[in-house]
Amino acid sequence: MNKFLTSFNSKDLPSVKTDILIIGSGVAGLSAAIQAAKYGKVTIITKDKLSENNTQKAQGGIAVALSENDSSEKHIEDTLRVGCGLCNEKTVRIVVEEGPVRIKELIQWGTEFDKQGARLSFTQEAGHSIRRVIHAKGDATGAELERALIAKVRQSANIKILEYAFVIDLLHKDGACFGTVVNIKNGNVGAIRESPKKIVYARKVILATGGIGQVYRETTNSTVATGCGMALAYRAGAKLIDMEFVQFHPTTLYVAGLSRTLISEAVRGEGGVLRNKHGERFMFEYHKDGELAPRDVMSRSILKEMRETADTRVYLDLTHLSYKLIENRFPNIMEVCSSFGIDIKKDFIPVRPTAHYMIGGIKIDKNGKTNIQNLYACGETASSGVHGANRLASNSLLEGLVFGYRAGQSAGKDIDCGKRFDRTSDISNVLDSAGARKLDIGDLKASLKSLMTRYVGIERDERSLLAAQKEINFWSSYVMGKEFSDIRDWEFQNMLLVAGLVQKAALIRKESIGVHYRTDYPEQNGKEWQKRHIELSDI
Repeated sequence: MNKFLTSFNSKDLPSVKTDILIIGSGVAGLSAAIQAAKYGKVTIITKDKLSENNTQKAQGGIAVALSENDSSEKHIEDTLRVGCGLCNEKTVRIVVEEGPVRIKELIQWGTEFDKQGARLSFTQEAGHSIRRVIHAKGDATGAELERALIAKVRQSANIKILEYAFVIDLLHKDGACFGTVVNIKNGNVGAIRESPKKIVYARKVILATGGIGQVYRETTNSTVATGCGMALAYRAGAKLIDMEFVQFHPTTLYVAGLSRTLISEAVRGEGGVLRNKHGERFMFEYHKDGELAPRDVMSRSILKEMRETADTRVYLDLTHLSYKLIENRFPNIMEVCSSFGIDIKKDFIPVRPTAHYMIGGIKIDKNGKTNIQNLYACGETASSGVHGANRLASNSLLEGLVFGYRAGQSAGKDIDCGKRFDRTSDISNVLDSAGARKLDIGDLKASLKSLMTRYVGIERDERSLLAAQKEINFWSSYVMGKEFSDIRDWEFQNMLLVAGLVQKAALIRKESIGVHYRTDYPEQNGKEWQKRHIELSDI
């Protein structure tokens, strides 16, 4: 596999230098930047505006053991149970025990979480044994988190922000990373009038680019969640792990022809119930916890109910809840539904499962380090082992905070360690210019999304996974290793690579566990697969 997506010679391109380069601007990336800036100059690169990411879209809240009747041990126990035995217990303990410190820090920085009187307000979500999830502005937790973190970032003179810049490749050689090749002309108004490619040299690089939701036809994710960070790391030789574990959110607003909108887990935590097209409540037929069953169970149950009732959706019923509760806790959901003519005080909300969160990703240690020198990762693009085979609801923002902090701190402290780029050995790459022929990338992207949804979705089997492999290999044969010059093309190459890794890992794991469900291997095979993780690398 070619190690780069574009032709370049590092000695010929304009360049800038920074101590620590962070790619991505969600909760993990911004947390890393704030911490890293204590040790040196930091540059944040984001391919859209700073606030466009999955964090901004997060509704439900952050799971954290801060209530009087909660404890770290209870939170750890719930995380391990929902993770189906594949969690790294040491990592879980780090996230759960350091989480309260990070939350209190956020509050000091001006984050406004919802309260009952003088105390934080906690809600119930699936998989939790206690009301543990704090939230902000009802159902706008991510937006409030992003607001506060961006404000904190902008206070630092050590942090430079470069928006609307697309990272094409990591600059890497001999097992070490030295920076990136960046396209700085991404359709931005007033784009820089010079070569669109630039080298950003960095002593340390932190990937915080989010998930892969856009690889699927229907997703709750931001448009920037295309798996680019994972693809960048893989081409540089980094190890990826647990790529078969893609979590689907059970309840997203389904209006045919329109993009999917998340209907928070907290809606069910506050008493919302699921009904089929006949008005029958059905979740207790599938799990003893009903609507508060773990997400993997919920998604498969809804899929089965849709098949059995010959419908394309099920329905979320809030009509029995008080108007005051709905208005206070879910103002944004209420507004979105209203824009489609759905009055959630008296109408059922049509919902169905949708690609939501990538559990797998770049393999990291407890400080966010990868197996590539100078390269770190954190947040959804990384896999720390905290989520196992199924993520516990609202643990993702907490992990982003904790591992963003750790990655930023580790990169900052090690700023003078590791290999440095030597200009006497510049890096260059040449690709086949025949790749510049016109391809309908939009059509290819739509085809890939449909393929992944159909064959590598909530349910998989060998036949469908091999069919996906055949198509992905075919597309790769005339897309990969060719020279393109458009951001959409590079992005599709990244999506195609990541889709292939998900398919490959799903084919290898011949059992069903957590969010990975094989209809041809419907049981968990403890003897062969217990504690086993699938690692993928191009080394």
